[in-house]
Parts: sequence; C-alpha cells; structure tokens
Amino acid sequence: MDFTIPEEMILMKKSVREFVEEQVDPIAPEIEEKDEIPAWLLDKAKEMGLFGLSIPEEYGGAGLNMLGKCLIFEELGRTHGGFTTVLGAHNGIGTVGIVNLGTPEQKRRYLPSMASGEKIGAFALTEPNAGSDAANLRTTAVKKGDRYVLNGTKHFITNSVIGQVFTVMAVTDKSKGARGITSFIVEKSFPGFNVGTVEKKMGLRGAHTAELIFEDCEVPEENVLGKEGEGFINALKILTNGRVGIAARNLGACGKLLDLSIDYAKQRIQFGRPIAEFQAIQHMLAEMAMETEVARSMVYRVAWMVDQNMPVIKEAAMVKLFASETFGRVVDKALQIHGGMGYMREFPIERFYRDARINRIFEGTSEIQKNIIASSLLK
Repeated sequence: MDFTIPEEMILMKKSVREFVEEQVDPIAPEIEEKDEIPAWLLDKAKEMGLFGLSIPEEYGGAGLNMLGKCLIFEELGRTHGGFTTVLGAHNGIGTVGIVNLGTPEQKRRYLPSMASGEKIGAFALTEPNAGSDAANLRTTAVKKGDRYVLNGTKHFITNSVIGQVFTVMAVTDKSKGARGITSFIVEKSFPGFNVGTVEKKMGLRGAHTAELIFEDCEVPEENVLGKEGEGFINALKILTNGRVGIAARNLGACGKLLDLSIDYAKQRIQFGRPIAEFQAIQHMLAEMAMETEVARSMVYRVAWMVDQNMPVIKEAAMVKLFASETFGRVVDKALQIHGGMGYMREFPIERFYRDARINRIFEGTSEIQKNIIASSLLK
C-alpha cells in the first residue's frame, strides 16, 4: 500500500488550496447572507475542471481515481460548506451512477456537459416516507410504450434548484419490494418534472435543497440506468462511493479548524500570556490533531481500496461514520478554544459548527452506518 502522492496531484491540490483561500473564503460571509453562490465563482470552478473530477478524460473530465478525488475533496472541505456541497454532490452521487452504470450512449449524451459544469448532476432517492428506510419508495414508474411515466415526490434533494440531470429511483414493480426499484436518468426539461418547496436549512447555505415533484413525468426507456429492478442495488453502490467523498470533505474541514484554532490560541492573550500555553488548550489541540490524522489515514486507505476494486461497503460506512463524528468533535473543540468569538458570525467557526451537523445525517445517518458495519461483521 503506497500513499505517495504523484507530482501532478500535489500541484492540483496546491491550485485548489489557493483557489479556496483566495476566491471562496473571502466571499463566504456573502454566501451566508444571501444564501447564494455567485455565478462567477461556479464559473471559475468550471474553468478549473472541478465539475469533472469523477468523469473519464474521454468525456472531458479529469478522470481521477478515488484517492485523487478525495485529495481534492479534502481541499474543498476547508472552505464554505455550501460551495463544497454543490461540487461534492455533483462529483459524487450526481455523476458516479452514470459513469459506472451508464450505457455508452448515455455516457456520450450526458458526461461531456456534466464534466464542463454546463449541466449539474443530482441524486434523487429520499422521499417523505423513505429516508433511512430507502427501500420504502412511493414514487412509481409505469412503462407506457417506449417511455416510463413517473409520479411521486422526492425531498431533501441537493442541487435540485441548479441541477439539470438527476439520477432518480422509482418503483417499477411494487410486488417485488426492493427488487422492484429501477434507476433512471431524468432531465429537468422532461415534461412533468417540477421543483417544489426549497427548504430553509440550518447550514450549507447556497447549496439549495428542495422537493422534486413528478406529475406524469415522461422518461424515455433508453434512460433506464442499469437494468430494470436493480435500482436499489444501484443506489447502494452510488451511496457507498459518495460516503468516501463525504469523509474526505469532513477531513478537510477538520484540518482547517485545527489550523484556525492553533493560530487563534497563539494570538489570544489571557492572564498575561497566549492561551496556547495553557495545558487545557494544548490537550484540546492534541486531540483535534490526533483524530484528524486518524481520519486522514482512514480516508486515504478506503479510497485506495476503491481504486483496487476491493469491496468497501463496511469500510465506506466506517470512514463516513468516523469522519463525520470526528468533524463534530473537532468543531466543538474549535469553538471552545475560540470562546465567545467562536460563537460570533464574524468568525468562520460558527459557520463550520452549523454545517458540521448534517454530515451525521445525509447519505446515511450514523446509526445506519453502524447497522451496515454490524451486518458486515455478522454475516
């Protein structure tokens, strides 16, 4: 197992670090206030190829393997959570289904425009009655001639407002339970596709989450992704891949919080000396550093396993669980070190604190990850 980072990836990491520090960080307060990511910033990300990380070079993408993608996600995780989520959802669950399961024609039709960022991807599984119980879908897809007609509602869908290409799970045969679910590639322009309520969230401002409403939405039969009846299995594969990416983004956030806390502890004077000299602060910094480094080792190892085509259902659950829980512990210590200032909106700690919480819920709650791990152990 060799985690030596190739020179080209070191250069790419450096350019992404410079981008987030020089372009994204300065406007993070603006994104928070307006709940909107400026178009020019998304255009800059497109120019840098940040929408094509998962997409093979033959379709205009960067063609990164999982370890390479996680190295970039780690850098993106250091900045505004909403911006990072838009890119993460697109490069993760928004595109990997088409990359890994799509037909040659589907790939030719969708991947070039997704790699350029012209069309942004999203993933629609969750419904009002199907969250952790992902097999309990109510959205239906009925075959009529050369088309499927979709009816139902999805909610909590990231990139729903700006997305154009959606991987959607729907029931094609209710009698078969989870084996009666099929995945589809659905374009926002298809008749019967509507975006519903846009949710007001605690964090991840600028990354909009909304309902998708299908009312006799017509989807061509050639837009079935994979085989009919394998949608639930497809969803699990896509989510397993996405969980590694989330862990990498959480890792980046932990690294940023550690850096901010070290700098603040050296500058903040109390009782006539920097608080970095107090053992209580040193112990918190030591714990933050230790957990961040453990998360890094896990992320890199599981990403490497994916690249070796090894089974990672258990390991992906472990790394998502550990990294998201670590993010919560690290940001809590970071706020404690910053004291009252960490609670104020003028400091980024407050934003990281709000953004951290969702990571223990989306793409599989911490409890679901534990179920997956236990199930793997008890086979």
